Amino acid sequence: MNRRLLPAILIVAAIALPATAAPNFSGKWKLDSAKSNFGPMPAPSVFNRTVTHEDPSMEVSTTQSGRQGEATTHMKYTTDGKESVNTLRGAEVKSIVKWDGATLVISYKRETPQGEIAVEERWTLSEDGKTTTINSKISGGFGDLELKHVLDKQ
Repeated sequence: MNRRLLPAILIVAAIALPATAAPNFSGKWKLDSAKSNFGPMPAPSVFNRTVTHEDPSMEVSTTQSGRQGEATTHMKYTTDGKESVNTLRGAEVKSIVKWDGATLVISYKRETPQGEIAVEERWTLSEDGKTTTINSKISGGFGDLELKHVLDKQ
């Protein structure tokens, strides 16, 4: 093959390849407890989430209940790596949300009465768009925990 043609062929091939769109997590989601893993923590009896996602804007409302009662949270993020500030149970939470390929990564630190905790959530969406899996790493004075939330689209 002519060496002068190779760069032109590569450029045309790169232009012809479709851009991979980031997953869209919008929808109403319900926890599948059987597929989830809460480690040493008890699973919530109710965990419902509504996500409005128009990249780079994302809003996440979660209602959950369990041994400690019921709680509803509402978080607003941007997925472009810029800091987002929300209030969670009366405390300010600064989050960084960005894409790692097709995985959405949400990282934040939060002060609690027991000290600071650091959280990294890695969100993936199934090919059919019906299941979101969130793998979380939580670190604090209590040690490290790994949790897995599997959510089914309603």
